[in-house]
Amino acid sequence: MRVPTSDRLTTYRNKRDFTRTREPAGATVSVGSLPTGNRFVVPRHRARRLHYDFRLEMDGVLASWAVPKGPTLDPNVRRAAFHVEDHPLEYYDFEGVIPAGEYGGGDVIVWDVGTWDHYYQREDRDPVDAVARGELHVELDGQKLKGKFVLVRTSVDDAGKESWLLLHKKDEFATKGWDAEDHPRSVLSGRTNDEVKADPDRLWRSDLPASEAAIPLRPPVFEPVSRAELRALDRLGSSGRWEVFGRELKVTNLDKVLFPARSREKPVTKRDLIRYAAQIGPTLVPYLTRRALNMHRYPNGVGSAGFWHKELPDHAPSWLIRWDNPDADPDETQTYLVVDEPAAVVWAANFGALEWHAWTSRVEDPQLPTYALFDIDPGETTTWSEVLALARLHRTAFEHLGVAAFPKLTGRRGLQIWVPIATGPSFDDTREWVERVSRTVGAVLPDAVSWKWQVRRTRSTRPSSRRTVRERPLVRRSPLRSSGTSSRILGCGPTATRSAASSSDLTSAGTSSRRC
Repeated sequence: MRVPTSDRLTTYRNKRDFTRTREPAGATVSVGSLPTGNRFVVPRHRARRLHYDFRLEMDGVLASWAVPKGPTLDPNVRRAAFHVEDHPLEYYDFEGVIPAGEYGGGDVIVWDVGTWDHYYQREDRDPVDAVARGELHVELDGQKLKGKFVLVRTSVDDAGKESWLLLHKKDEFATKGWDAEDHPRSVLSGRTNDEVKADPDRLWRSDLPASEAAIPLRPPVFEPVSRAELRALDRLGSSGRWEVFGRELKVTNLDKVLFPARSREKPVTKRDLIRYAAQIGPTLVPYLTRRALNMHRYPNGVGSAGFWHKELPDHAPSWLIRWDNPDADPDETQTYLVVDEPAAVVWAANFGALEWHAWTSRVEDPQLPTYALFDIDPGETTTWSEVLALARLHRTAFEHLGVAAFPKLTGRRGLQIWVPIATGPSFDDTREWVERVSRTVGAVLPDAVSWKWQVRRTRSTRPSSRRTVRERPLVRRSPLRSSGTSSRILGCGPTATRSAASSSDLTSAGTSSRRC
């Protein structure tokens, strides 16, 4: 008889802290509520100890056994197996890394996959009932495992831990001396556990819906916009529908001038901006993917005042990826655009966004930055040579620390320095680190550098910038007394600040590891 439980994943969930682990939580599945599938999967899992997980899809979950030495096709060998908690179906094709310190932490490959049939004995027509009775007969059709297997429960200890045996029947697929360790590669990627550990493709995020739980670590590669697509854009009138990157976009006001003509140059129109967005989109997307985007819009061109637009409008196409900020207050931005494909860059350009500011954290971990950001902001009388001198001092510091750092022009004459960091430190942590580095650099020019706090408090007592009540990090300015240059320690909270802000704006912009 079936055990009348309301949720077969209760034990699985109770063993995990889903605020820390990236494993899938799984949908709530009641016994008998879903049809029985016939897939099986065998991951090779190097956790505290190497083992193989023998998993059969039944009744909406993956019934699971841990097999320390792995299954075998040798009918003369019996393998110890331990019945463990049911796992969610999202685990079926998971290959990647579970972070150390979490339950089951280690690397996982999909060692074998396939389908299975239950060939029952006597009245055990239902595989769930057969497991409850302690004897399950299956026939596997996998890439490595084939033929008839039987699982037999041998004992149950005082703590309820079930010991089983897994063995292969004598059939046409039986192979004497067959050992799983002689076949170490994944059937999905062809890689070994060592190779996956060194360069994983995915991590799990368990506190997200199952459909979003697998977080890709490698953004897809997109083809460049075609000449035919660009010609189609040029043939449009002032407005129309444009097919690009497999999406149909409504583009408007194509002949509106966004940047006035300079000497011996033509003005830049909205059509030109959209063309540019399409050309750079495939290159830009890997740096924007899985990050909320703040848009600085100039719908009437740079000759008119621009404004920040962070909330994705209701009329935006349904195919655009959206992210709802769970920490937003009622008066703050709720839903952000996430640019995961080139067509989304084109949409933002058509929306009049001339500046695109992605958060330095990803939507899966919005409080954990992936960059530390230094901003060297020149004053009105600062020379370019003075800006470069401060930048070179930072470069020397980074070389001494063995840290990779990448400079970027910003505004008219400023420089930003982006330092990639592993996920883990908070914005406060990165702020403190950036402050220590910048203060050390500033000590080289003690007569030129001063430090000031620029802090505003919100009603929730958290530090914020003038623009955004939820920006947590703080601004420190180090004006060069002789020239007015400042070396800011940036690190925004949930929103970004302008990349081309005026000197006065910069006194209240973000802090040490900015989401921009």
